[in-house]
Amino acid sequence: MIITDFGDFMAARIRSEHHVIASRWFERLLDLLPVDARDIFPTESLLDHVPALIFEIGGYLHQPEDEAIVSNTAILEKAGELGALRHSQRASLHQVLREYQVLRGVLIAFVVEELEQASVTPPAGEAVHLVNRVHQAVDVLSQATVEEFVGRYTQTIADQAERLDQFTRMAAHEWRQPLGAVQFGVRLLREANLDAARAERTLATVERNVVLLGELTRKMEAIARVRSNGDNAVVQTISVATVAQEAARQLREMADARGVEIRVADSLPALTVDVGRLELAFVNLLSNAIKYSDPDKAERYVDVSGTVTDGTARLEVRDNGIGIPEAALPRIFERFTRAHADQAELRHVGGIGLGLSIVEDCVRAMGGRIEVQAVENAGATFIMTLPTTQM
Repeated sequence: MIITDFGDFMAARIRSEHHVIASRWFERLLDLLPVDARDIFPTESLLDHVPALIFEIGGYLHQPEDEAIVSNTAILEKAGELGALRHSQRASLHQVLREYQVLRGVLIAFVVEELEQASVTPPAGEAVHLVNRVHQAVDVLSQATVEEFVGRYTQTIADQAERLDQFTRMAAHEWRQPLGAVQFGVRLLREANLDAARAERTLATVERNVVLLGELTRKMEAIARVRSNGDNAVVQTISVATVAQEAARQLREMADARGVEIRVADSLPALTVDVGRLELAFVNLLSNAIKYSDPDKAERYVDVSGTVTDGTARLEVRDNGIGIPEAALPRIFERFTRAHADQAELRHVGGIGLGLSIVEDCVRAMGGRIEVQAVENAGATFIMTLPTTQM
């Protein structure tokens, strides 16, 4: 074989075999990290990005301009997308750097293998130049990926600090009113001339606000728990039906009092998941469905069902209650939001507007997302989409 330009030859081979090289890279990573592939890459998205990057590295080898890949906006954006993707998949910076280190090794090995198979030996200067261009290309793409990854990580820290500040302000605001009512009630009860009827009303007010403070405290504890770093998470493989049935058992008395039937499908899938967070999500969703059941309907129910497609579970909690006003839907998962707060006939319904915020935090911590479909007076369906295996 006569080869006049080793850069062009290798560029063509890398572009032709970029999917093969990507597969070798993936296999090499699995050799270095002896765990299930889904534990490293929970989606196929990464395997869509890497072949494209390898293809562009091949193109860089035959470009005469040393900085050609630096000015290639499209491929730098692709490398940045990879950084955003790995951040969303909760990879570590060390892991991202290790992935590029492995890619560099796989590419150099491919170059050597191709030259050996072609039975040619390029001049030393050309060989060094070729390998150096591979290093340069990987370095440029690695830097773009890392910059995006670090930027996302930094923004996450800033967002967490802002949420903590908002949380503190809102918690203080929510505690202030019931604490003030308790303090005022205690002062009244200290009056020696307080008649029995007024004393009874004051005691009832104090008791109601103490209960409210207790509920608020439990909700705050739940938020703190689901927003922790997960060091104490119990991740195990379990049937979703088992978790949903346990949540239903906890709410049985409440459901019976309102005539609501909780129906959990037997065919729910098994997930490898943080069991505590999943149970907490179900408890809050079922509790909401019970509280906002429609007393005018002869049959009141809440159904739990689910399916799995391509490694993703779709879990639905559907009720035939009073639904959710359309205007409230955009803010339904925000803290201290109550969709029916302005409806006088529902003011007896307890709650401080934290339940659905806790659900969203739980679902996010499990690597999933939640959405709602609802029509006022026609019930609501909450849909949790979760990976079948949690990282």
